[in-house]
Amino acid sequence: MAERIVVALGGNALGNTPEQQLALVQGTAKTIVDLVEKGYEVVIGHGNGPQVGMINLAMEFSANKGGNTPYMPFPECGAMTQGYIGYHLQQAIQAELAARGIKKPCATVVTQVVVDENDPGFQHPTKPVGSFYTKEEADKIAAEKGFIFVEDAGRGYRRVVPSPIPKRIVELEVVEQLVASGAIVITVGGGGIPVVETQNGLKGVAAVIDKDRASSLLAQDLKADRLIILTAVDRVCINFNKPDQKELPSMTLAEAEQYIGEKQFAPGSMLPKVQSCMEFVKNNAHGGTALITSLSRAAEALEGKTGTVLTK
Repeated sequence: MAERIVVALGGNALGNTPEQQLALVQGTAKTIVDLVEKGYEVVIGHGNGPQVGMINLAMEFSANKGGNTPYMPFPECGAMTQGYIGYHLQQAIQAELAARGIKKPCATVVTQVVVDENDPGFQHPTKPVGSFYTKEEADKIAAEKGFIFVEDAGRGYRRVVPSPIPKRIVELEVVEQLVASGAIVITVGGGGIPVVETQNGLKGVAAVIDKDRASSLLAQDLKADRLIILTAVDRVCINFNKPDQKELPSMTLAEAEQYIGEKQFAPGSMLPKVQSCMEFVKNNAHGGTALITSLSRAAEALEGKTGTVLTK
């Protein structure tokens, strides 16, 4: 039986504008189809931090200018990103499959993910979205709009929104059916559209679920053999950006716990990636492993040539 892998794509696979994204996803598609060609069953999750921030900002700007554009709530902005990122990804993957003569369908599922309305994440926003700003620009917008900004890994300041823990993937059954039929499925885009359960059904909330956590939950639910988180670095490092920086080819759950205790991984950056891998490995009954590596070296990492493997 084919090995089933869930691949979580980082923002570096997508770019910051639609034009940039359309160009970048061609390289992303090559990586995905490399994995398909090697015989893996591939399910794809992706982030949407820059994109959801851009849409939200554009809609807000237009609404504030007194035009006819209605104010667009955050969940709807998330749904829009699932649609257009999914469209770009599936188009690029379809083109790459056709170029290699591989007959395989590829589809995007607009996915809702249930969160707890009492999740402490709503009181402590941590998820960076939208553009990078200087400190001066961030302070000005914070004063005007009441947004919360944080410094993001030395790259500038970004707005942060709540990032509740994903509890349940609403369209899981549909995803399972598509995967079983042999399709490449793009799902839990941007971590999924965050919804809470009410007496009248599901209701969208203003938040962004971490895409790595949602991909981890997806991998657990689909009983995947591996979770692969693709990011900007080949391997996880300790003492990151310091003279004694050290790459980690592998980590056990106990070692990962130790490094988290030492605050080795930045919140909103590497920390949720490591925690998501830990969740998958911990809850995988048949010994599945997790892998963190760069987009361009995913196939090499699966052969053990690079990447950081997390095991029980």
